[in-house]
Amino acid sequence: MPDTIPVDPEALRADVREKYRDVALHPDGVFHFHTGRPLASMLGYSSEVVDALPDRAVESFAGVGHPFSVRPLPVGARVVDFGSGGGFDCFVAALAVGPEGHVVGVDMTPEMLTKARSTAIALGLGNVEFREGLLEEVPVEDGWADVVISNGVINLCADKATVFAEAYRVLRPGGVLQFADIANGKPLPEAAVCEIDLWTGCIAGGLPVDDWCAAIEGAGFEAISVGLAVDAFGGSGGEHNARAFEVSAHVFLARRPT
Repeated sequence: MPDTIPVDPEALRADVREKYRDVALHPDGVFHFHTGRPLASMLGYSSEVVDALPDRAVESFAGVGHPFSVRPLPVGARVVDFGSGGGFDCFVAALAVGPEGHVVGVDMTPEMLTKARSTAIALGLGNVEFREGLLEEVPVEDGWADVVISNGVINLCADKATVFAEAYRVLRPGGVLQFADIANGKPLPEAAVCEIDLWTGCIAGGLPVDDWCAAIEGAGFEAISVGLAVDAFGGSGGEHNARAFEVSAHVFLARRPT
């Protein structure tokens, strides 16, 4: 994993906010990625769970994998979602952990937060909340969480080492990191890595699988495992670039040592 950050983090955040503002406000729009119920079905989420949720809880979903496929969430667990967007994964998690558990979604896009909060109220889910913040400075206390999840968001962060350090910090000893994200099988040219449009296109911010694992291990995690490759871009506007750089999605699982 490179030691230097190839793009300006503030410029990247501004572009990400703009793009995902559109996903929140205009979920039926055309994007470079799949969204909503078709995406949830493609990624293997339970139809029983997804069908029970109203459209507003699902329509702005824009993940790349199914973080819960590798490990079900324990009842009563405390969960933090890094980059919670419209809240879909948080709602799935809240139903899984039950009223004894608690889910905190963290996001930096105001329109996504507004949507997620109003949906939580409409669903009557008192065990989920949404906080505005950056993944490099997560507004959660040290050692609070049993599980940290994320879905297609860490690739959008320029400083991944700090994001993983934050995941380690908010997890209790023995806590679990389980997230889905994109990995590129073909190296990107330096010019492409510096192109913000390719970052927000979920191409340039990805890492080879080995580099993801090295970054996770570098933050102090152990027992790292990687799920099978998933094609998250087939049939989408981003398919051409994904094929060009052999981009696939994986679920990563790791543990903070006890």
